[in-house]
Amino acid sequence: MTQEFSYRWGHSALTADFDLDCRTPRLVRLTVPGEPRPENATESAGAALPLVDVTLLGQGTGWSGPRFTGTALGQRLTHRAHHAAYGDGWHHLTVQLQDRRGGLTVFVEYSSPDAVPVLRARVRLRNDGDTPVTVRSVSSLLLGALPSPDVLDVHRARNDWLAECRWYAEELRESVPDVGRAFHGHDGRAGVRLAGHGSWPTDGHLAMGALTDRTDGRCWLWQIESAASWLWEAGEVDHHTYLSLSGPTADDHQWRQVLDPGVEFTSEYAALALGDGFDGALSALTAYRRRIRRPHPDHDRLPVVFNDYMNTLMGDPTTEKLLPLIDAAAEAGAEYFCVDAGWYDDEHDDGDGDAGGDGDAGGGWWDSVGAWLPATRRFPGPGGLQAVLGRIRERGMVPGLWLEPEVVGVRSPLAAELPNEAFLRHEGGVRVTEQGRHQLDLTHPAARTHLDRTVDRIVGEWGVGYLKLDYNITTSAPGLLDHTRAWLSWLSAVLDRHPGLVVENCGSGGLRMDGASLAVAQLQSTSDQQDPLRYPPIAASAPTAVPPEQGAVWAYPQPEFTDEEIAFTLGSALLGRVHLSGHLDRMTSRQLGLVQDALVTYKAVRDDLCQSVPFWPLGLPGWQDARVALGMRVPFLDTTYVLVWRRAGDDAEVTLPIAHLAGREVRVDVLHGAVGPAAWDGAALRVTLPRAPAVLLTRLTA
Repeated sequence: MTQEFSYRWGHSALTADFDLDCRTPRLVRLTVPGEPRPENATESAGAALPLVDVTLLGQGTGWSGPRFTGTALGQRLTHRAHHAAYGDGWHHLTVQLQDRRGGLTVFVEYSSPDAVPVLRARVRLRNDGDTPVTVRSVSSLLLGALPSPDVLDVHRARNDWLAECRWYAEELRESVPDVGRAFHGHDGRAGVRLAGHGSWPTDGHLAMGALTDRTDGRCWLWQIESAASWLWEAGEVDHHTYLSLSGPTADDHQWRQVLDPGVEFTSEYAALALGDGFDGALSALTAYRRRIRRPHPDHDRLPVVFNDYMNTLMGDPTTEKLLPLIDAAAEAGAEYFCVDAGWYDDEHDDGDGDAGGDGDAGGGWWDSVGAWLPATRRFPGPGGLQAVLGRIRERGMVPGLWLEPEVVGVRSPLAAELPNEAFLRHEGGVRVTEQGRHQLDLTHPAARTHLDRTVDRIVGEWGVGYLKLDYNITTSAPGLLDHTRAWLSWLSAVLDRHPGLVVENCGSGGLRMDGASLAVAQLQSTSDQQDPLRYPPIAASAPTAVPPEQGAVWAYPQPEFTDEEIAFTLGSALLGRVHLSGHLDRMTSRQLGLVQDALVTYKAVRDDLCQSVPFWPLGLPGWQDARVALGMRVPFLDTTYVLVWRRAGDDAEVTLPIAHLAGREVRVDVLHGAVGPAAWDGAALRVTLPRAPAVLLTRLTA
């Protein structure tokens, strides 16, 4: 017999059932249309978890062990009120809870975009008592009624410098053993627990995860939207799987928040997408990401950006080197030209750095940055750097500059001019210093004023229309959460003042590839990988973390490459954002023609990319896979793009099943890459890549 719960909320694509009348209010079930409901709803209710778990200093967790769920305070929260609203295409629900023993008021805030099966959540805490309280942890989203660990796989994505977005999966029971609840009366303490640490929030793993049901294909895919630290955890309660998503915690990140009487704190956002399989849930999450981000014309135009760094000038730009590159980039078809690292200092960094340099302190410009003024030796003669920027405009492109705004080198005059309070500091007031650089604290007015003057000079006075904002140190210092929130607030204010400015978010490649940053910046660096043969699994998996129209993929053809190698490195970027580089100025006319042809192809497909959703005909790639494939489906058109790479192996033929086109008549057009047969067999695309390395981009029209 089906049990009805006290409150139902949602819309055409998502339904949430709550039990608000019980002693501990809870979210009982989260479903999408067509999902079968259990005959006995109490079975799905299973894990009687509260809507939120909070730990305070001086109060126990209610559970011996590292698990985040089952806190003493969470079980004490009672329902006081709830309010639902709708506006601007979003459904909102706020549930107000009260601590039965103390003065803490908790507001659990849910939201969901209309017709999109994604639940977004955060928690607001208010101290309505008479004495201060110290918060040690608070969940942003807590859900306890998922299927048993017996039937679930858990998915995670390793994310390392030069090797981003490497998804892997295992059965949840491998980490959450069945300890025999019937014998003990308790669940085990084990769980899958994953944390991101410091100001590179995606260093180690993406701030994401997923659970898939092996019996019916359902998928729950999530992201934690924090530019600082985060934590997620999945385990077992009463034969069901629970999921907890949060920002930083005291035990994992040495974070805490003191709330004086009347003071509030709001957690980081977390989002959970539901879908049929990983691809289906990712489609929903992609639609959601487009809804939460700051509107900007760049998301529709997708201009081609040439950047002089990767495998080209490598942080050593000069007028002499740039002018021929500018001319060649314009001839190739680039629309933006970004002068990368080194333009601000007469010394050359000879370190073995990433995009923007990563040399050791004490050598070159690495530890002297901060003033962001043009180097006179690099740009001699009338006009200096301004003459170079003018040449970019003369050739019909928008000029851009690389900037690493949050750091000040220990040798920079700014290190002494700015007050100590303008920098992040350890306990005792000691400045955070990493690799010869201090970390600014954007909560301080002096730090913000310094960056406002810098950007307004570069954009407002110099006419720069593109900023690559890099970040090549990481720290876990106190105050990091407040700084990262202030950083995104500052960046939003910059875009308010300069609405035409395009901003690329880069954290030593893809180490700052988080949902909070992507909601503000227009582009996201996906990697600093310099080997074109190692880039395909990154380029193919990047759409799991960033919509295709925001994911910047390097394409760095060189004059010493064969025609096939030029096509290969260009092809890797054609279903994302083309970040062109390479010594185009040294190419033959025929070689430059290959670059031009690839960009013509890109410009013909990019209008579709900004409304497409990704899928993976061969599954998400492994790092060593010889063949890699990425598809883009345009939901409102009968158009599908498939990009396939052959990196190695003897088998030239590749079969690519495409479920959404199965049984339909399909026309196949080869747009870029290898010359070989490409045909539709009624259920799959069959292509031949004659040699390795090879790439092929096709358009399928039903």
